[in-house]
Amino acid sequence: MQDHVRALGPAPLMPGFRLLDADVGDGVTIRAAIAGDGPPLLLLHGHPQTHVTWRKIAPALARRFTVIAPDLRGYGDSSKPAGGGDHAAYSKRAMARDQVALMRLLGHERFPVVGHDRGGRVAHRMALDHPSAVERLAVFDIAPTATMYARADRAFATQYFWWFFLIQPAPLPERMILADVEFFLREHVERQNKIAGATEPEAFAEYLRCYRSPDGVHAVCEDYRAAASIDLEHDAADAVRRVEAPLLALWGARGVVGRTYDVLATWREKALDVRGGALDCGHTLQEELPDETLEQIEAFVLRKQ
Repeated sequence: MQDHVRALGPAPLMPGFRLLDADVGDGVTIRAAIAGDGPPLLLLHGHPQTHVTWRKIAPALARRFTVIAPDLRGYGDSSKPAGGGDHAAYSKRAMARDQVALMRLLGHERFPVVGHDRGGRVAHRMALDHPSAVERLAVFDIAPTATMYARADRAFATQYFWWFFLIQPAPLPERMILADVEFFLREHVERQNKIAGATEPEAFAEYLRCYRSPDGVHAVCEDYRAAASIDLEHDAADAVRRVEAPLLALWGARGVVGRTYDVLATWREKALDVRGGALDCGHTLQEELPDETLEQIEAFVLRKQ
C-alpha cells in the first residue's frame, strides 16, 4: 500500500482529518481526507464542491467510522485527465472505479457510500458495477440521471441550465466560465443553497481555489458532457438492472429536484429497497442542515432505518 498511498498532513477545514494521495491506476491520483478507526464510510461530494463539503458532519461521523472523503476525479486536488472524444475519462463508470480502487488500497472491500449531487451519480454507478463493494447507498438531492434527462421540460432546463450549458462543445463553456470564475461559482452556490450562510467564506474560498484551474473547469464540463452521452449509454445498457443495496434518498424540500420529481418513485424504478424523504433546505443538505443530515446518515448506515 505504501507504494500507492502517500500521507500529506492535516486536512484544512476538516478537524482531525489527514490528507493522502492515492494512485488508483491509469495515471490517476485521488486526493482524500481520512479520519477515524471504525468501519469504513465513503463520502462523495458533488459539483462545484470538493471533499470539504463534508466538514460539518465528517468529524462527528469519524467518532463511529473510518471516514474517507475524497475529491472525485476532475475535482479538488485529484487528477484531471483529458476527457477524450467520447468523454469516457469522466464517465461515472471511470469515476466509480477510482473510488473502489481507493477503498481497496485502504483495505476496505465492502462499505457504505454516501453521495451528494455528482457524487450520488458516481455512487449509483458504483452500486451497479461493483455490487459486492457497496453495502449501503445514500444519494442526496438527485433523481437518476437518465430519468432527469428523459423527463426534462422547460421549467427544469431553466432552473438547471448548467446541465445544458456545460455540455456544449469545448471550449465554449470553459472560456465563458474562466472569464469570471468567482461570479459563476458564487451564483451557482448561492442559487442552490436556500439557507443563507450555509457555505462559509472559508469553504467558498477553497472551492474557488480549485475552480480557478483551467484544467478543473474543463474537467467539470467533461463530467457533465459524459453524463449527457456515455453515461446515458451505460444506463440504457443497464435499464433492467436494479441496485441491490439498500438505498436512502434524501433531498431538499426547497430545491428543484424535490419540486420537480417524486424522488422516491424515481429511485424505486432503479433500486430494490428504497426509503428516504425531504429535509427543509435547498440542494446542499450537508452544508445547510448538517445536524439533520448527520442523524439520517448515522441511522441509515447503522441500520436503524
